[in-house]
Amino acid sequence: MPRLFLTSDLDSFPVTPQGCSVTLACGVRLQFPAGATTTPITVHYRLLLPEPGLVHLGPHDALLSGVLELQPHRVAFQQDVGLWLLFVPPRARRCREVVVRTCTDNSWDDLETHLKEETPKRLWAHCQVPHFSWFLVVSRPVSNACLVTTEGTLLCSSGHPGVKVTFPPGATEEPRRVSMQVVHMASRELQALLGEPEAAVSPLLCLSQSGPPSFLQPVTVQLPLPSGVTGLSLDRSCLHLLYWAPPAVTWDDITAQVVLELTHLYARFQVTHFSWLVFTQLPQSPSSLGTAPLIPSPTRYWLWYTTKTCVGGLARKAWERLRLHRVNLIALQRRRDPEQVLLQCLPQNKVDATLQRLLERYRGPEPSDTVEMFEGEKFFAAFERGIYVDADRPDCVEGRICFVFYSHLKNVKEVYVTTTLDREAQAVRGQVSFYRGTVPVQVPEEAEAARRKKGTNTLWMATLLIKLPRLRGSEGHGWGASPSLAPLNLGDAENGFLTQSNLLSVAGRLGVDWPAVALHLGVPYRELQRIRHNFRDDLDGQIRHMLFSWAERQAGQPGAVGLLVQALEQSDRQDVAEEVRAVLELGRRKYQDGIRRTGLVPEDPALPSPSAPQSPEPAQA
Repeated sequence: MPRLFLTSDLDSFPVTPQGCSVTLACGVRLQFPAGATTTPITVHYRLLLPEPGLVHLGPHDALLSGVLELQPHRVAFQQDVGLWLLFVPPRARRCREVVVRTCTDNSWDDLETHLKEETPKRLWAHCQVPHFSWFLVVSRPVSNACLVTTEGTLLCSSGHPGVKVTFPPGATEEPRRVSMQVVHMASRELQALLGEPEAAVSPLLCLSQSGPPSFLQPVTVQLPLPSGVTGLSLDRSCLHLLYWAPPAVTWDDITAQVVLELTHLYARFQVTHFSWLVFTQLPQSPSSLGTAPLIPSPTRYWLWYTTKTCVGGLARKAWERLRLHRVNLIALQRRRDPEQVLLQCLPQNKVDATLQRLLERYRGPEPSDTVEMFEGEKFFAAFERGIYVDADRPDCVEGRICFVFYSHLKNVKEVYVTTTLDREAQAVRGQVSFYRGTVPVQVPEEAEAARRKKGTNTLWMATLLIKLPRLRGSEGHGWGASPSLAPLNLGDAENGFLTQSNLLSVAGRLGVDWPAVALHLGVPYRELQRIRHNFRDDLDGQIRHMLFSWAERQAGQPGAVGLLVQALEQSDRQDVAEEVRAVLELGRRKYQDGIRRTGLVPEDPALPSPSAPQSPEPAQA
């Protein structure tokens, strides 16, 4: 079987009936068995940035990877194709599982997934796919499902053995599929929320089904008693069975409506229906999914033990607490280049370790106060008081840097800022403020209040100080001065190009790293020494002369921009390489939008529409 290894500049590969094994540069493997296709085809792939329109997550799911799109869509293979996706595993794995999620016929499905460990911090998620679509790796609570027939069956939770649902014979006339998820809540969080040391809850049971909501025979549900409570010692007046089925906005106490049978460890009750099957519609993605997929909303049962009498509102707050992530926001400036600002959103338990690693190269204010965010929530970083973003970026909306929060991905970006104020007279003291954007569509309306703070601006989250130091002497004429070189464009409009202004911006970022970049660009060491001698007292002149001299020699040559990006990465200047990529991507989008508006090419439904929200740039450490 042929083996293909694709570099980062290739986005397609051929597949013949002979089959092949393909390794993509983005950390994806594909294996086409012999006979998977009857005719040769060309497979295209894209690794897309996660955004709400492309990612469907359940209430307790977490995203572990970007979104892989494989084309052509909906072309069925004669044999299943093997797919391996690389991801960083989450720390918490108790009662959780990792699955590959895909969109099929306008519905989201989880594929049977097997994990293969490469290193303790790198895992492969392996699955078999019958056709191509969008794929992502998701961590979810352990899910169990069964097919309920007229003979009846028993559904048990593999994560919590004490949770069971018994379907007696004759409960249904037609077979229906029932799935179960169980979510655990720590007793410490509940006790802190209620202010009651003796409070406890059982695991939260989520049930969903296909078919009519009612059963012909009562179905028995078993839940373990709350931690620390036994059937022999409990006070029945403190035991509450709560029930919630969307679109209701409150939890109902149904303790008086059912007969609770208590044993030493368990509580059992019977129901004749779960709920009406309610569907949630997701918004359309930029990649034109067609009709937005419909996702069933499950019914939930929860057993509480508390002296509180009105527990419906408390259960809603506890439900919100299960889904919120506590994070801190940081803004740091690079020590040798204060115009370079690192913005990051970190889980609360990772702040100290991350700061300890970053403070060797960065400095800045203390992290913000704790902020609570939902998985998939949008937020923005806006520079204020005389400071603004220096370069035009795809993720910059009205001068604000756009983020989408995913708890297990790196929510970090490095941007360059500038000011119109006179830095020769004095330092510029500005700030960066973080504001909330849209919440995920999966967040119910009653939980939306949890993301807002009291105050005049309910969307504001935090403000951190930014200081651009005073420029002294010739430093004030450094980065902005125009070199006496002819204007040039590096690259082409279709694939993106760098203008003279873009090259000046790159030159302004290199600093003392410019010799390493020059050597990786192929500049001879003798020429390097000559540049150093001719511009002995002018570091800016050294950098500009090297970069523009190289660019003039590369004018009209294919692959020049890719060579520059590669040299920056090899010189450990990933931040500048990402900025160059962002500029190229923005140029490509403007070029494609322009030719579509003029009607020079037909509209491609696989391409994002001009009005679609722009994706944020890849988050790199």
